Amino acid sequence: METQWPRWEVFKQDAPKRPHQAIGTVHATDPEHALLVARNVFVRRPSAVSLWVAPADRVLTVTQEELQGGRREEASAAKDAQRFQVFCKTSHKQSLAFADHQGEVRARSPWEALARAQETFAVATPLAWMIVPEDAIVRTRDEDAPSWFDPARTKTYKQQSAYGTVSAAPRAKARPGGV
Repeated sequence: METQWPRWEVFKQDAPKRPHQAIGTVHATDPEHALLVARNVFVRRPSAVSLWVAPADRVLTVTQEELQGGRREEASAAKDAQRFQVFCKTSHKQSLAFADHQGEVRARSPWEALARAQETFAVATPLAWMIVPEDAIVRTRDEDAPSWFDPARTKTYKQQSAYGTVSAAPRAKARPGGV
């Protein structure tokens, strides 16, 4: 018996001229629920102007090592080409693993879309590719953006190190009995 809600990939845009980024996953019952959970998890304090979600089982994710090792799974190709959104991860520098939106390609299968993305987008050091069928994406609407994202803009954001609990821990250990 399945006990988990389906998993959804989440893509967030921080500002109007910045690309959407793949920022993580949530579990939810349907697309609208996935958007709400994504907003609560990923947009509580940092700014955002748009969210996309897509069922994780519709997203092709391939690392560079898998490509070099020959991973290739042929899926049944559609009769007509469809649109795919392409994301690429190029760095491990950030603590969170982001994949930036590169653009859109048309293809008859996710693997064909990956091949077109590799030809189309000049990515110097791709670490992983994400290929998302356009028809799988559910988006927040522009007219709803203020009610979705404005409340998070007025909240104060502090890095974890700004809170005193981190510096108080060594003093607690130094006391007799440890606490």
